[in-house]
Parts: sequence; C-alpha cells; structure tokens
Amino acid sequence: MELIQSFSVDHTLIVPGIFTSRVDCLGDYRVTTYDIRLKRPNKEPVIDVAAMHSLEHLIATYLRNHPDWKDEVVYWGPMGCLTGFYLILKGSRTPREIYELMLAAFKSVDYAKEVPGTAPENCGHYLMHDLEMAKWYAKEFAAWLEANADNDDIFEYPRTERLVTDEGQNFYDS
Repeated sequence: MELIQSFSVDHTLIVPGIFTSRVDCLGDYRVTTYDIRLKRPNKEPVIDVAAMHSLEHLIATYLRNHPDWKDEVVYWGPMGCLTGFYLILKGSRTPREIYELMLAAFKSVDYAKEVPGTAPENCGHYLMHDLEMAKWYAKEFAAWLEANADNDDIFEYPRTERLVTDEGQNFYDS
C-alpha cells in the first residue's frame, strides 16, 4: 500500500509553521491543503482537546466570515495528532501568501468573549470547550509566527530522501 503524502514528511524535523501539504485538481479548479502546525510533533505536548475544539470553532468562524477569504475556504479542522490544523483553500497559494491571514486568525482569538456554536443544537460535544486555553495556544502560535516570519523553516516542510530498491521497496530508517 502506498504511503500517503502527509506521512512522507519527516515529522521529527517539523517545526511550528504554515506548510503546503498537497495541491489537488478537482475538475477545473485547484484546492490546496495547508498544514498549520502549532506544535513540534513528538517533542512538545499536544494541544489540549477542549482548547483544540475551541480553536476549531473560533478560527473556522473567523475564516468563513473574512470578507476577502470566506469564498476561498473549503475546510478548517484539527489534525488527529492534535499538533495542528488543516486548512483547505480554493486555488494554490504559497504558505507565505496566507501568512497574514493565519496570523490575523490566531490573533483574533484573543478578542473572543465566547466560543461560537457551542449550544447542543450546534455542536456534537458542546461541553468540551476551553476558551482561555484556546487563547493561550493562539497567542503562543501568533508570537512564534511573528518571531520567525523571515525563517524559511516555518514555510517549507523538511524532506528526507528515502532509499528505494530497484523493486520499489522503501526504507524508512535512512
């Protein structure tokens, strides 16, 4: 079975940042999946589940209401590993081109008085939210983005070449 693209990135080298995970053609248009990574995989504690849930609601609401971007947003949601989020946008922009959008989205969390969509009618687990921790994680990530804006490492996935035999077998211990 072929290893999917996001598993081919060496997760031991990923730092927090904004990365292009994949670009897909769907009919006549392209969509780009971005890896919005808040935590170093396997090195830092993951994001608290309730805070992650709140960040999902807060930033999805921000993105889908942004006057310049709302028609471009296809999806915003958490990674299963709880180290970041996936953002899917129409088109194919570079991570640097969405930097200001992501910075503004995470900074907007600090101004939230409540998490939108947290009534039982709106959310599958409406009691599992933590606005204060969401603010803490958002502030931490925004500060990281600002401090590293000139660092290419926050915009480009680390790649590790894998040895492949003549028969196509991959070696993952290289």
